[in-house]
This record gives sequence, C-alpha cells and structure tokens, in this order.
Amino acid sequence: MTLQRFSGQQLVCEHTGRELIHVDCASHVYPDGSVGIHNMCFRVLEHEIVGLVGPNGSGKSTLIEHLNGLLEPSKGSVSVMGRSIDGSIKKLIWKDVGIVFQRSDDQLFAPTVLDDVMFGPLNMGMSPDEARSAAVEALGAIGAQDLEQKLPNYLSGGQKRLVCIAGILAMRPKVIAMDEPTSDLDPLHAEAVERIIRDLKERHGISVVIATHDLDMAAKLCDRVCVVKAGSIIAEGSPQDVFYDDLLLQEAGLKKPKVAEIYEAVRVQFGARADARPITVEELAQWSGRLAKGSEK
Repeated sequence: MTLQRFSGQQLVCEHTGRELIHVDCASHVYPDGSVGIHNMCFRVLEHEIVGLVGPNGSGKSTLIEHLNGLLEPSKGSVSVMGRSIDGSIKKLIWKDVGIVFQRSDDQLFAPTVLDDVMFGPLNMGMSPDEARSAAVEALGAIGAQDLEQKLPNYLSGGQKRLVCIAGILAMRPKVIAMDEPTSDLDPLHAEAVERIIRDLKERHGISVVIATHDLDMAAKLCDRVCVVKAGSIIAEGSPQDVFYDDLLLQEAGLKKPKVAEIYEAVRVQFGARADARPITVEELAQWSGRLAKGSEK
C-alpha cells in the first residue's frame, strides 16, 4: 500500500463498491457551532484492522459515532453494507456495526455481566436461550467466562472493557469500532485487548476500526492507518509508510512509535541502510540480528 496524502482541494472519496463502510465527504457541526469532522472520507474493507490515529480533539471519536448512525452528517453521507444511514435503515445499522466506547461505564447498565452481554442479542430478536448462548460464547471468546454472574459496577477497568467487547461481539456484527480501546488499562489488560482485536479479524472475520493516539498499538495491529487532523483524514497508508514519515507525523502532532524510534537511533549509530522500517518488536529483533551479522550495512 502506497502512502497517500490529501488536501482539502484534492480530496476524492474513493468508492469501489467493496466497502463495508463508506464515509463520503461527510461533515458534522455540533449545536454549539464547533466542527467535529470536515469533508471526511473514510472506508472500511472486509477482513482488515484500520487505525484512526491523531491527537485528542482531531475528530476520531466524532467519526466513530457516525459509523452506526449515533451521529448524522451535516453534509455528505455514510453508507454501511451499501445502504445509506438514514430513515428506517438507521434503526438496523447497529446490527452490522458495533461501537465500543472509550468510557466503559457508558455501555454497562444491566444487573449482571451475562444480562449485559445478552441485551444486544435480545434486542435483535433472539430468544432468551439463543441470546444466552450467544452471550456465553462471546464471553468465552474473549476469556471472560468467569465474569458471567459478576456485577459490572464492581469490575476493574480492564474487565469492564472486556465485557463491553463481548456485548458487541455477541451481536455478530460485520464491523466493530473501538474508541481508545486500551486507554487507562494496565499493561496486562491492554495486551489482552490487543489479542482480542487480532482474534476478531483472524478468527471471527470481523473488520475492526481503532481510534487511538497510541501509535505503538496501531503499529502492532493495523493493516491500514488513516491520519486524522482537524476533523479530516490528511493521509493513509501502511503502518510502515505512515510511521516512518517524519514530516507527516510532525504535521499531525504525533510521536513516532517506540520500535521506529529505536530502529532509527540504532541505524544511525551503526550507519545501516534505512530500508528495513520494522514496526513490531519481532521485526526489530530480526533486523538487529541481521545487523549484527553485517548484512544490513
């Protein structure tokens, strides 16, 4: 994938007909007049993890809330599975696109974890037995089956995030969008969420959208990265292309991932070539091994 950079004058919303979600030059103005997104073009394809990276206030969360009709664009359009989100269709889109919010407490409300995870399937029309089966299966898929009878209010932050993901997974959507999925989590729970995100794509065939300013996580997980600034996507490409473009990261107010920082520092110190561009710890270790053998000079 080649890095693409956009400007307001050159922006063209690519539409191939294969998109699960297509945001077509959408803008959203809040009641107080503030602009959430502006001329936003965004797409989600099958079997991919796509990252929305940008600093706080760049428009990532606003875009996320447009993906299943929680917000409607002031201009432009949003389509899911080829259907524009408007009118009666808007009431059905949540079955195809689930959202995991940044604040888990905004999503949890039922007396027990099992009740909470069953809520979505019941509202989709499943029988109580079917909803229970879907909920138990979802909790098992994320390794949280031992939480079934727990009270959500007494869970840890990491456990709450897992339950929120299970609640969406139980509805078997085509796309799951997550807003800062590892924010405020300890390292172990953050790693658990990262493993679940990979499994959603690889085991369940679900495309995932991650809105984050954590470039280390985005580098590890994403197939494609979209850089968001001032409510618009200013560039998109592979993690290697995006996270090794110093001018782009500086323009967007983002800091290079740790792996890329270490690679650049070591490469400069030893005078190695600049074409490896590792984005994971494993890739960095492999490159270091080649460097030690003298094959990267």
